[in-house]
Amino acid sequence: MNETLTKLILKLNEQIVNPLMELLFALAVVVFVWGVYEFIRGADNEQAREKGRLHMIWGIVGIAIMVSVYGIIAVIVNTLGIPPPDIPFFLPI
Repeated sequence: MNETLTKLILKLNEQIVNPLMELLFALAVVVFVWGVYEFIRGADNEQAREKGRLHMIWGIVGIAIMVSVYGIIAVIVNTLGIPPPDIPFFLPI
């Protein structure tokens, strides 16, 4: 693969993709924790528990999507032969 293209992909990954993924992952965790808080706070109210349950579900969905994105990036990186990105829990396939 062209060295310039590899450098560009790595730079885009480092400057745009990783921070965006970390932000979205953190947002998903916050939504999940907020759902737990709502669920516990509204223990005596069925509507409040349902709202908290939905937030927990969507938080888990968001976390699962972000983990899947890391997996997709790993597949792309390995397929193109690009050196693995510097992601804290990145495991090359």
